[in-house]
This record gives sequence, C-alpha cells and structure tokens, in this order.
Amino acid sequence: MFTLDGRKMASAVKATRTWTPRADYAQQSSEDIWSAVCHATRTALEALTAPYTIVGIGFDATCSLVVLDADGHGVSVDPQGAPEQDIILWADHRAITEAREINSGNHEVLRYVGGTISPEMETPKLLWLKRHLPEAYAKAAHFFDLPDYLTWRATGSFSRSACSTACKWTYLAHEERWDGEYFSAVGLEDLKNDNFSRIGNDIRPLGGILDVGLSAKAAADMGLDAGIPVGVSAIDAHAGGIGLLGLDTEGSLSDTQLERSIALICGTSSCHMAASKNARFVKGVWGPYWNAMLPEMWLNEAGQSATGALIDFVIASHTAASNLKEEALQSETSIYALLNARLEVLEREQLPGTITAELHVLPDFHGNRSPHADPDLTGMISGLTLSDTVDDLARLYLATLQGLAYGTRDIVDALNAEGYSIDTILATGGSTKNPVFLREHANATGCRILLPAEPDSVLLGAAILGAVAGGVHADLRQAMAGMSHAGEEIFPDPQVASYHAAKRSITHDMHNAQIIWRQQMRDVLEKAKAP
Repeated sequence: MFTLDGRKMASAVKATRTWTPRADYAQQSSEDIWSAVCHATRTALEALTAPYTIVGIGFDATCSLVVLDADGHGVSVDPQGAPEQDIILWADHRAITEAREINSGNHEVLRYVGGTISPEMETPKLLWLKRHLPEAYAKAAHFFDLPDYLTWRATGSFSRSACSTACKWTYLAHEERWDGEYFSAVGLEDLKNDNFSRIGNDIRPLGGILDVGLSAKAAADMGLDAGIPVGVSAIDAHAGGIGLLGLDTEGSLSDTQLERSIALICGTSSCHMAASKNARFVKGVWGPYWNAMLPEMWLNEAGQSATGALIDFVIASHTAASNLKEEALQSETSIYALLNARLEVLEREQLPGTITAELHVLPDFHGNRSPHADPDLTGMISGLTLSDTVDDLARLYLATLQGLAYGTRDIVDALNAEGYSIDTILATGGSTKNPVFLREHANATGCRILLPAEPDSVLLGAAILGAVAGGVHADLRQAMAGMSHAGEEIFPDPQVASYHAAKRSITHDMHNAQIIWRQQMRDVLEKAKAP
C-alpha cells in the first residue's frame, strides 16, 4: 500500500509453494498464488491505521506459464498429472530441446529476443506441453502469463499486457500482431485459431487500464471495494524497472537520462532493463520490445539466470557453511553479514576485493541468459585447494560476487556498443542490501550505483501502474518521476579498476575454454556412436 507520492504505508507477505518433481522442473499453483495475493492484501489493509482510499491497483508477477481450461480451472502441467500444479515457472528449463529447435529456424521474430529464444520463454514451453502432455494441451482454453492471470482473476478481463506478450511470447508490439507464420513453423499452428484467443488478442501497453474494475468476487476475496480501477500488469522485473528508472530525475524523465541508466533488479536471478527511443538490436540481449515497459519506448532486457540463487548455492555447498549458519542463528545476524565481517578482516591491509587474485568464478551455473544466450553453459571455479576454512568460504563468496559483477559489465558493454551510454546502475532487490555486492558491482563495472529510497522498487512499480490506472498521474513517466525517490549512491574505486579488468579477462578465457571443451567432448561422443 503506497501513498500517491510513492511512500510505502503497509505491506504483507504470504509464502507460496513451488514443486520441483525433476531436475530443471519448477511448478506452481495459480490457486495457491491467488490465495496468497488475497491474504497479503487483507493483512496489509489491516496494518493501515490512518483513513485511506484505494484509487487504483497494479499487479506484477513472474513471467510464468499458467494453463486453464474453458471454465477457468487449472490444467496440470506435471508429467504425472499432480493436481493444482498448473504453472510452469519461469526458471523451469524442461523445454531446452524445444528452444534449440526453434532457434535453428532463423525465424524473423527471433530478431526481437536478441537472436536466441530462451527455454524460460513461453513458446518453447507451449511446444513442450503439446508434445509431452498432449491431453493437457488440448484441454487448455487459456494460456496466461502469470501477471495477466492475476488481472484476469481480479477483473475477468482476458486482455493481455504488451509487457508479457512482447517479452516472453514473441508478440510484435511495434506491429500490433502475432506472427502466424512463426507459430506454424514451430508446430503451434493451432494457436492461430479464433484470432489467437488462447494466448490473447487484446494486447495493451503498460500505463493502460482494463475496461472493467475489480470484480465483486475478487473485491470480497481481497477485502477491497468492487470497481477499483486495475492497471495493465507487468512482469516483476519490469515493474522494478518502472520503480527505478524515475530515480535520477528532477521532476521529469528525459530520453537522454533513460539511455544513460540501466535498472538492475536482483533476486533469485537478475534482470537488467534499458530503454531507448530507437530500436537497438543487441546480440544475446532480449528485445528490442516496443511498449513493453515505457510507452513509446523500446526496451532491451538482459539478465543472469542465477544470482541470489547462485550465491546461496555456493555458500551452502561449502563444508564451513553449517557452522557459520549456526553462528548466524546464535548471534541473530545473517550468514552474509558474518562473511562480510570476515572479508573486512582479510582485506585489512589490501585494496578492497583484491584477495581473490588466484580464485576465479564463471557464474553460469544455470546457463547464461545474457549476453551469450547459452542455456547449456555451466559454472566454473579456478583456484580451489584442499583447505576448507571459513576464510576459504569468504574468499569463494567474494569471487562469486565478482563473477556476477563481471557478467553485469559484459551486459553493459554489449548495450553501449549498440548506442547506449550507460554510466549509472539503478539497483534494487535482495542482493542490494549487501554492501559487498554493491561495492564489487561498482568497482567491476565502473558505474555509479544509485539506490532507491524505497527498497521495494518492484512493489513501487506495481503501485505506479495502479496510480496511473486510478487517474492520479497523467501518464506513466510523470508517475515514475513523482513517485520514485533516490537514496544512497555508491561510486567505483579507480584504484582497483585494473585488477577487475584482469579478473574479468580471465572469466572470458574460462568461457571460451568451456566452449572448446564442450565441442571436443561432443565430437568424441559422436564418434563413439558411429557404427
């Protein structure tokens, strides 16, 4: 719950469940998620003490595939038919074979996803569903991206967001059409039936409003009044971009300011969002997408498939982690705070970040989203020894943060090579609460980092969409400039620029070596299969 000038007055959290029946599978329940949304809304409303009026509602969610039948009931996407599990999560990589096949077709729409479609996107998942669960696919009357499912649940409107459809479904928003030839070529020709009704034929840009307000049923579930205006939905990272890109302003938001900034939304994975007036085709970076975040602007979307998840994995996999976790519990702090304190001791007589000269991490443990767009890449660590002390874990943790920062620098360089002039990172998300993560990102990228005064920028972005839907601001840009406020700044340390340049060069060598080794082993296996 936000005020009209962007101050958070109340919030609440309700956990949802994810099932992982197999490796690379991740499934959720739309009923479970809607129930959590309603519970959190009611709880947040109860926390408001001063009189209030809700003028608008904005929704954001992960870009996950929701499958419903003609009656609006979930259709199981589980290979064993587990009930309720009707969502294939964004992180699910079951459709990696289908993604490879689609990418081999050189389809025109692939130009607008950086040249390579990802198994995280929806058409590979739809093709997987059609092939492997044909009865479920045939039963499905509606395929939603999760943000659009939430607005449908709230209002009954079957409209879709240009944010979701352009970024994850291959909708050509700049031409206001689906590419029927593409769907026929990849084996999804049935989706063209009835004017693409199963995937949406009423596509609206962000900053728009649905034709109907909050339904009586949804209002009762959420503890709100019926009829409240509901805005067009956003993917969670894109809502974060909306909450961030208005930071570096003085009441207005110019095209020049936008093209010098990149929004970094750090969670389990990371998204890097950049907007421009002209279409910029950047190899390995998704987009350009028209009207997918800011009206009348093109969006380039990059990212890393595992960031927070990778940091947690690296820590949890180390033998020193269990004792450190127990220490964190007893001292009522976090394992990250303990590791950061240890780093402070280790770095006492050295420049910050320079205790990893012989330890290097290529962070592509869950593939590379950008700029290599290679879901088959794996992580690499160089410099391991037989020592497994807490100090060894601290160094490995730091090297992991640095590897992630070099990935962000690769993304910034790829965007700047195609016409951006990015020198500022606007950052939000869980990892931005970690000062070492921020320090290493500033030093590795050479960019100023600007944090928001409101740390929950994704929630703020959804509130901005609600405020525009409620007519409080004339348009999305005005709302962003009026509701987003800057906080702390972090500047790069020029003393360690050459150190990070050298380490980043080593991660490039590791990447190139992996590509060579991967092909060598594939060739060996192919020869072994020969008669």
